[in-house]
Amino acid sequence: MTPPPPVAPPEGADDVAPRHARRSPRAARARAVALAGLAVVCLGAGALTSVALDGAQGEPVARPTTAAGVRTPAPTPTPTCVPAPLEQRAAATLVVGLPDVRTATAPLARDVVALGVGGVFLSESNVVTAQQVAALSAGLRALAARPLLVSTDEESGRVALMRGVVGAGPSPRRMAQRGTPEAVRQRAAATGKALASVGVDLDLAPVLDLDDGPAGGVIGDRSFSADPATAADYGLAYARGLTDAGVRPTMKHFPGHGRSTVDSHARSALVTAGLDELAATDLLPFQRAIDAGAPVIMLNHLQYAALDPDRPASLSPRAYELLRDMGFEGVAMTDSVGMGAVNLRWDFPAAAVEAVAAGADAVLTTDGRQAVRMRDALVEAVRTGRLPEQRLSEAAARVTALAGGDPVAVSCVDVARPTLAGPTAVP
Repeated sequence: MTPPPPVAPPEGADDVAPRHARRSPRAARARAVALAGLAVVCLGAGALTSVALDGAQGEPVARPTTAAGVRTPAPTPTPTCVPAPLEQRAAATLVVGLPDVRTATAPLARDVVALGVGGVFLSESNVVTAQQVAALSAGLRALAARPLLVSTDEESGRVALMRGVVGAGPSPRRMAQRGTPEAVRQRAAATGKALASVGVDLDLAPVLDLDDGPAGGVIGDRSFSADPATAADYGLAYARGLTDAGVRPTMKHFPGHGRSTVDSHARSALVTAGLDELAATDLLPFQRAIDAGAPVIMLNHLQYAALDPDRPASLSPRAYELLRDMGFEGVAMTDSVGMGAVNLRWDFPAAAVEAVAAGADAVLTTDGRQAVRMRDALVEAVRTGRLPEQRLSEAAARVTALAGGDPVAVSCVDVARPTLAGPTAVP
């Protein structure tokens, strides 16, 4: 998640090796053909610039649409299997923040856990001491009737929402400039150990975006490098360090945020690079991560002329189609849908429907007070035919599996459980 600007208003595993990690030449050619086919149906390449789009210029709030054209696997449910109620499957796709909540007895904490959300998101407002965060996480899980993801955003550097728990650390750019990938892995393992000790099991890091611009830019020094291979090496090292400590990493922000200087907390931006150019640069670190078994990938809120110039990637069927064509089998998560790039056009309920219909498995918002409305919108969209029930079931199954639950018991759908592969773990 990108950090909000200073004046931004508050927002209203099993060890299964990924089948793409050892892709045969024939499979590699098939993927290339798929990407080429996608390029044909997408818009052509343009100048490699970003154009700001002000979403506040009287644009009407968009209504949820159907998921026409979305390609999702079509597993056949066991005839004797009965899925969980629709309301439970809808809630399972939500990962929500708990503004200013410090104990599991707080009303908002009790409400979202009782709703059955798939996960919670902890930020600085939830942190007083390590002991307090550990009690909060344990209390939330004790209240939950389903496995619950407890997530945070700890990149090191300026985006470090658990700094009070793990301590201050260097930016990713500085880590890459001053140390080896193995040193970064060891540092990330120490970070992961501290996170795990307070009950956090999902970190919304590392950044795989490419950027060598000003350190304080939207991505800036949050990026390990502008070189795709270097960004992949160090990003995977950080992700493997978290994995060594038992914390699942999240690769972000697909399909690459480094080309834009516009903060999507405030408004959207159009990336005009063609698909061939993206494939040769921004997408390479994500392809490396997918081939290694990345469990979670976060999509950003930028618009891409090569994919969908009218929709942010987080709400674009073509963006999710591209991600799946690259071989990704894990949880596709949105960046927070309370950010201006989305929220100026779609309110929270509509954004949840649009995202899941497009292909998202987990919808993130830092404001858990929106959870009931988002859950209800998903249920209503299924009942009215605007959202295929199978798409919702698949999303709920993936989030449930990530949290360590039984996806078949929830959705009557089994899913892959990619686990990050790599060299032997550091001591």
